[in-house]
Formats: sequence, structure tokens, C-alpha cells
Amino acid sequence: MLKELLAHKNIILASGSPRRQQFFKDLDLSYSIRLKEIEEVYPDGLQGAEITNFLAELKANAFEKELDTNDLLITSDTIVWLNESALGKPTDADDAFAMLQKLSNKTHEVITSVCIKSIAKTEVFHCITKVTFTTLSEAAIRYYLEQYQPFDKAGSYGIQDWIGLIGISKIEGSYTNVVGLPTELLYQKLLSYV
Repeated sequence: MLKELLAHKNIILASGSPRRQQFFKDLDLSYSIRLKEIEEVYPDGLQGAEITNFLAELKANAFEKELDTNDLLITSDTIVWLNESALGKPTDADDAFAMLQKLSNKTHEVITSVCIKSIAKTEVFHCITKVTFTTLSEAAIRYYLEQYQPFDKAGSYGIQDWIGLIGISKIEGSYTNVVGLPTELLYQKLLSYV
């Protein structure tokens, strides 16, 4: 449906995430992928959604001079927010193990911000989902890291993976947001560009 409504727009997804790319396919959108290496650094003092809002817009601004009239550029950033601190992607297996131990038997927030940028305007919005883990044994964490290697994921886990099946007891909010893109929110926002 959106494909036809946005046929006059050139949708560009600026993300290397296979999960976000799959969501765009599942939403039946016509899009292209354009990537740029961005150093994902944010100012000290930013909290929660301020971090992801800043980074999503930072990624979009890297394309500032390259957009044409009908272009709609979409960038995104996700963090896991626990105890007033951001967990991004792990640096290595030890870091991933430590992150999952921190998340064990606790509730955290998954925050994703999306930036839609055109020549005319820049719009940033975010989604927050609460996720609760059961107690994760060291053996379960090690098995998951060895079998699934979730080193490209914020918080070192994918809810759609084995760890989500055995370790997540409760979710409040958008499931797709935890996977990496709040598709229901993005869909509504894109309707305003028709």
C-alpha cells in the first residue's frame, strides 16, 4: 500500500542492519540502501532518547548535501538503557557476556530513534519498549554468544534469537522496536509524506 502511495518518493535507508533492511522489505517499500561510516559519538550528559535522537540525526546529516527533491532519507539508532546508562553494541565477547549478566533478572528499556530527512525538513521521533529478562545462567549466556554471536546488536542480544525465546519474560510496548525499528510508528509517519 505505501509503495504505491509513496511511488513519487525515492526512499533511502541509510542502515547496514539486516534486520532493518528486512523490515523495509516486509513493509513492501521500494527503497535503496546508502551507507556512510559515521563515528557514533554523542555529547556527555545526554540521557536515554536524547542519545538515540542525536545519533539518528547525526547519521542523517551526513547526507545533507546529497539529497534530491524527491528523496526521503531514513536513519535510525538503537540503545539498551539500563540503570541510567546506555548499552550499545559490544566491543568483544567479554563485553557481550558482561552486558547480558547486567540484563539478567532485570527490566531495561530499548530505545530506537528514527530520523526522516528530506530537502524540506528533518523529523526525529523515538519509541521506548520495556523488556524484562529472567535470570540467565552463565552457561545459557555462553551458549548464546557462541551459537548466535550477537555482536552487532545493542545490548548484545536479539529478541528474535534463542535468548529471546528462553530468557525474556515480559515486554511492554513495540516488539519491532526491540528488533531494531518501530515499524508501526514509522508507517504512520511515512503516511504524512504521501
